[in-house]
Amino acid sequence: MGKKKFYVVWNGHKKGVFSSWNVCKKHITGFQGAQYKAFADKNEAEIAFSKNYDDYKGIDTKKKTLSAAEKKQYGSPILESISVDAACSGNPGKMEYRGVLTHNKQQIFIKGPYKKGTNNIGEFLALVHGLALLKSKKMDILPIYSDSKIAMSWVQKKQCRTNLKFDPSNKDLLDLIKRAENWLKENSFKNPILKWETKAWGEIPADFGRK
Repeated sequence: MGKKKFYVVWNGHKKGVFSSWNVCKKHITGFQGAQYKAFADKNEAEIAFSKNYDDYKGIDTKKKTLSAAEKKQYGSPILESISVDAACSGNPGKMEYRGVLTHNKQQIFIKGPYKKGTNNIGEFLALVHGLALLKSKKMDILPIYSDSKIAMSWVQKKQCRTNLKFDPSNKDLLDLIKRAENWLKENSFKNPILKWETKAWGEIPADFGRK
């Protein structure tokens, strides 16, 4: 008998976390654009449901959380650093982002909410905001953590590669994205951008805690 799995339905006849594939299948069959994934752990499934489907594209979510030995391989995060994160209600939806000191979660900036944003855009803007803040304070060796590989790649490419459609209701967000892209093109930085290993260390300190 296979190991028990939990199924997240982000988009279907009924959304939620389900413990049976048959129930999950009922809620996605015949639904155009259904978004769902299987998870090995109930807690991870519930966390995933509070986020966006796009955050889990291409990720094997059927593996259980890391064992103590596996966690040890990741070591510990660098506490003398800052961490950034974003939160979005819907996709698109109201989006906000913030940065904190990693060691004590003290908030150092927060922006939003912005209408019709996405989590990935928020993660990207949070990284650029953090980099610009550290540069302005001449703290150019302090690491910055993000749990978004997509946002990290966008920063590396100096471009927010979103597919989001913009209109007058979210023009302010588009303007902010352009400012962030221009900052990346016009400035250099030495701060290491590091991946926050959620499976080993738990939620990133900047997490909004809306689970």
